[in-house]
Amino acid sequence: MRKNHVRLNCGITMPLIGLGTYSFPNDRNITELAIHNALQIGYRHFDTEKIYGSEPAVGKALNDAMFDGVVEREDIFLTSKLWGSDHHDPVSALKRTLQNLGMEYLDMYLVHWPIKLKPWVNYPVPNEDDFENLDFEVTWAGMEKCLQMGLCRSIGVSNFSSKKIHWLLDFASTPPAVNQVEMHPMWRQEKLRETCGDHKIHVSAYSPLGGPGNAWGSTAVVHNPIIQSIAFKHKATPAQVALQWGLSRGSSVIVKSFNEERMKENMASFDLKLSEEDILEIQKLEQIKIMRGEFLVNETTSPYKTIGDLWDDEI
Repeated sequence: MRKNHVRLNCGITMPLIGLGTYSFPNDRNITELAIHNALQIGYRHFDTEKIYGSEPAVGKALNDAMFDGVVEREDIFLTSKLWGSDHHDPVSALKRTLQNLGMEYLDMYLVHWPIKLKPWVNYPVPNEDDFENLDFEVTWAGMEKCLQMGLCRSIGVSNFSSKKIHWLLDFASTPPAVNQVEMHPMWRQEKLRETCGDHKIHVSAYSPLGGPGNAWGSTAVVHNPIIQSIAFKHKATPAQVALQWGLSRGSSVIVKSFNEERMKENMASFDLKLSEEDILEIQKLEQIKIMRGEFLVNETTSPYKTIGDLWDDEI
């Protein structure tokens, strides 16, 4: 297996650090430049979604790089996601994503949230009457069809609790290869990691730094005195400590900075080795789920108080 990769339950390997491409506002030129810089630094795992608006820019940058001989398609791991308004037809949704990207297949296709929205809801903050009842057996059958048709190499989920993982496994012919969830030193997902581990489902961490710089994020992780103290001891940065903590737990991490120096810094987290003492100190940190009420749910109009109500009560 290649260095700094993880082998998934479907047999393929995935780079352990990925570059997320959500940004607001979305700027195509900035995103293309970020992908170009990321490839030069060594990133090979890229994470996008229709609702991010970044699929065309990601695809253009990657296709340009392949044309120029910078990278081969088989060296890239490309992830996108099924938006809530597309649960009725994952195959058609994935075909549109591939058209946006200018690609023949994805490496990973994830169900973004365990919710269904009405077909016309193509905006990130749904209103109360935008939600529909979810028949996830139909959704997952569509995801499995995407896999059978060769439109993707693997399928998975995002924001699924332990209870929802068990529920999915009751009827799935193909188990999810990945569960992408918020995870960082102050939201450690211990029960969920145990559940996924029992079923050989890889846990991938979004917001592994707590989302600093985003409207919904927080600097609580990178500004935490314990994290900063560990960073000082190792002559590293707080971001590197947080990322290496996630990597040391067996998870992959999806980082989002488009700043070239921070991209280099994040990739260098592979070189940091945390001691058992460091891990124990991090284990003592207060748990704070930073993504409560994040951009997906308008808390004044949603039938859920927060996005966490979709699954937090089950963790």
